[in-house]
Amino acid sequence: MARKVLVALLVFLVVLSVSAVPAKAETLENGGVIMQAFYWDVPGGGIWWDTIAQKIPDWASAGISAIWIPPASKGMSGGYSMGYDPYDFFDLGEYYQKGSVETRFGSKEELVNMINTAHAHNMKVIADIVINHRAGGDLEWNPFTNSYTWTDFSKVASGKYTANYLDFHPNELHAGDSGTFGGYPDICHDKSWDQHWLWASNESYAAYLRSIGIDAWRFDYVKGYAPWVVKNWLNRWGGWAVGEYWDTNVDALLSWAYDSGAKVFDFPLYYKMDEAFDNNNIPALVDALKNGGTVVSRDPFKAVTFVANHDTNIIWNKYPAYAFILTYEGQPAIFYRDYEEWLNKDRLRNLIWIHDHLAGGSTDIIYYDSDELIFVRNGYGDKPGLITYINLGSSKAGRWVYVPKFAGSCIHEYTGNLGGWIDKWVDSSGRVYLEAPAHDPANGQYGYSVWSYCGVG
Repeated sequence: MARKVLVALLVFLVVLSVSAVPAKAETLENGGVIMQAFYWDVPGGGIWWDTIAQKIPDWASAGISAIWIPPASKGMSGGYSMGYDPYDFFDLGEYYQKGSVETRFGSKEELVNMINTAHAHNMKVIADIVINHRAGGDLEWNPFTNSYTWTDFSKVASGKYTANYLDFHPNELHAGDSGTFGGYPDICHDKSWDQHWLWASNESYAAYLRSIGIDAWRFDYVKGYAPWVVKNWLNRWGGWAVGEYWDTNVDALLSWAYDSGAKVFDFPLYYKMDEAFDNNNIPALVDALKNGGTVVSRDPFKAVTFVANHDTNIIWNKYPAYAFILTYEGQPAIFYRDYEEWLNKDRLRNLIWIHDHLAGGSTDIIYYDSDELIFVRNGYGDKPGLITYINLGSSKAGRWVYVPKFAGSCIHEYTGNLGGWIDKWVDSSGRVYLEAPAHDPANGQYGYSVWSYCGVG
């Protein structure tokens, strides 16, 4: 019994020592970890901006570089809207319309306070930009459809960016565009009026968001409009950006990314991680990584990686998935409910620390089978590199591996998942015997270990 207590204490001290190290200044622009600061149907009643503000000090201490917030404008459902049905882009919780003054998330004042709190903790704020469509307009006769359509936005309370049927598809310019969403009127971005109010002037929506402190952009449903829209937005207003191009076609994703100047969420990797970690098919993931079947394997600087988000949550075996994205290449995002509710927060904080301090450089996959994966990050700049060992098996795994990068060096296990403070020496030829714990989160066995040079941090 005494030995078990001592081992438990050692594990606690390992986790505590790593988590307590002040977060390095890992910026959003340099690949820092992103927190998606919401989920679908967060509590209503105008409390969410304040809720995020209260969480920010903890997130900052964990090493989070930026928070992605939900769409801030008043939607057609007023205080019930999650923001993806924008009605008045310039109502951030300031005007009584659609049944409320505040949005579901709160008032403009609370939004600005939350942004200021993030900045005070050296964190950037990413706005969710929904500009494919509008919702909640009044009926008007539309000669292009020969019917009445919900395209009259002349009564928006802000008085800014009024619109009518000429501002949507179909119109005199186009019968349609790349895609429609939810049956809502589809904005025609070729119209100078719409460009003026969305990004092309100092009284635009982009300008308004910049004026309250927004730093960066997440563009929703970018399949619905041409990439030049995002490119022009970024040329005018700058800032880090990512687009939601929900597809598994890597060529299409990268084509959009290069044409727009933004990053993309790596949906192909997301589905391959589900196949690998939920179905013990790691070879399928490795095949995709080795043969360009993911964004991160083709261009890691364009890839934003994730395990879950507000739209999709199919990966249930999340610990190995987070161990993967937080130690592999690409820019990782963490889902609010995983961090705050569903997973062990200390485990995620530990992986964030490892990402910010160790995970740099190119990647070599050195071993894999149906339920084991071992890869080496080769280091870059002040990040020395690491070895990640993922084990999906129900018992502890171990094997000899060849890691010439670490030849003749002391390496340390940085997660504490193996039950204590563990150092090993890699022999002069680069061989070392590594282990990973069983995968059994219910019993505190998380199925991965991470190794790097002794004494980092």
